[in-house]
Amino acid sequence: MVSTRISRRSERSECCDKEYRAISTFYRKNEQIRISPVRLINEREEQVGIVPTAEALRQAREAGLDLVEVASSARPPVCRIMDYGKWMYQQQKKEDKSRSNSKAGQLKELKIKTVRIGDHDLEIKINHAREFLKEGNKVQFTLQFKGREMAHTELGRAIFARIKQELVDVSKVERDAKMEGRRMTLVLQPEHKSGKSASAPAANKVPGLRASAPMTAGAGLNISQPAQAAAG
Repeated sequence: MVSTRISRRSERSECCDKEYRAISTFYRKNEQIRISPVRLINEREEQVGIVPTAEALRQAREAGLDLVEVASSARPPVCRIMDYGKWMYQQQKKEDKSRSNSKAGQLKELKIKTVRIGDHDLEIKINHAREFLKEGNKVQFTLQFKGREMAHTELGRAIFARIKQELVDVSKVERDAKMEGRRMTLVLQPEHKSGKSASAPAANKVPGLRASAPMTAGAGLNISQPAQAAAG
């Protein structure tokens, strides 16, 4: 009877090793534990005390469970009698949750290479920003000014005004448009809004911008007529 339980336990452990091999921490178990003695915690989570490893392994076998080294750096190392598969499943869930939390809250940067960006290209970047914000990330827009564009920073502010309007339902401004050398940056942070206030104003209400026309020097963003983009 004991040999049957040991066989089933071994098969279960080998299966679990393959299934949970993605877990970052390696835990020795059963015959892999070569240090003796160990500090033993039984299957009822009771402190048994310091015992020879062979004795700890015997108790685990009698219970039809595994002996797992849960604190290898302790002296003597701490071992627990447990259902290895169930415990590794719980550990994996904890790590998955930790990874998920670490991914959220990052700062994502979207670069705009010129104030002459086309309307379609800008919409793509706004859609990317919306996804990042929904995932709980902050978004930084970085607009690069080239050559004579530096004389017309108001065009960049008009672009950022449109971005803020289109993302008003999922974000709020953490740091408004700011010049840094030849770059202008805008940082948005996630904020869920509901009701009528969630509806973003139409993009063509932003002075100097027309959603239906590409953002080129000749349509909506005319560098030769900066006053139109900055009006209001």
